[in-house]
Amino acid sequence: MRTILGVILAGGLARRMGGGDKGLKTLAGRPILARIVDRLRPQVDGVIINANGDPARFDDFGLPVAGDAVEGFAGPLAGVLAGLAWARENRPDITDIVTVPSDGPFLPRDVVARLVAARDQTGADLACAASGGQPHPVVGLWPLRLYEDLHHAVVGEGIRKVDIWTGRHKLAVAHFPTDPVDPFFNANAPDDLAEAERLLARLGDAA
Repeated sequence: MRTILGVILAGGLARRMGGGDKGLKTLAGRPILARIVDRLRPQVDGVIINANGDPARFDDFGLPVAGDAVEGFAGPLAGVLAGLAWARENRPDITDIVTVPSDGPFLPRDVVARLVAARDQTGADLACAASGGQPHPVVGLWPLRLYEDLHHAVVGEGIRKVDIWTGRHKLAVAHFPTDPVDPFFNANAPDDLAEAERLLARLGDAA
């Protein structure tokens, strides 16, 4: 039996969005993060947010907030490590975490099941998502058993790129269609947010 924790990665600096938290930007009158929580929560056995700075800004979500153990906004791999560390300390029943970014409003409602299936079918250690031929390394399935390995890579070796570390392990890829919308569309900049509004208005629940 596996028990999976969802970890929303919100630890970036959002430079292209002009600063602040991308997940707190509004889309159709709601924070993007609220939309992601709604989609992720039914798929997992708990949800936490990985973010740095004052956690009080996420109080409205009622979710635990885990900061990076590595200073200086070290990137998504540090966020994965933070999620694994939080699970080890607070949820000993957790076997795996699934990470998703905080700026992806069209997160698939079956992303966790498809990541698990891709890993199981190939006997891999890890799984990540891909759409339209483009891999999305931070949309991934990470087992708790690799915590020590990742901790050494991030803290001991200073590794920051996700692909460098995942390249040391067998990685499965779960492929997703991009019709009617790329499920891993990122609202990285104001223009992206405007495009997401247009997509939602046109597609509704299909988005």
